[in-house]
Amino acid sequence: MRNLIGLMLLTTLFACTSTTQQLAEEGDWYAIGYQDGIRGNVQRSSRELTKLGSANHSDYDQGYLVGIEEFCNPNHAYHVGLSGQHYDGVCEGTEDAQKFRMEWQRGWDDYSN
Repeated sequence: MRNLIGLMLLTTLFACTSTTQQLAEEGDWYAIGYQDGIRGNVQRSSRELTKLGSANHSDYDQGYLVGIEEFCNPNHAYHVGLSGQHYDGVCEGTEDAQKFRMEWQRGWDDYSN
């Protein structure tokens, strides 16, 4: 329950945050990476980042890793699937990857039925 509340709080916070373009204009590449990670998005390529502006790849990578670490928590994977969010395999290679995928699949199955 505590994890669900934390996930809902994060979702609410991101609804109020700046857009990716605004963050790029401000030079907040860490926040862009974090948003991509916490949402379970695949990491952006150098080309994609450069399209946004003068990218700081190191800051983006650091933010992305923190976001992915939080996203890949198997304790909220069921809710990710239950919400209808696709899973692009971003947790593969992490310690709890299999458990995350199984819990996400369980949620996805309930969402689909």
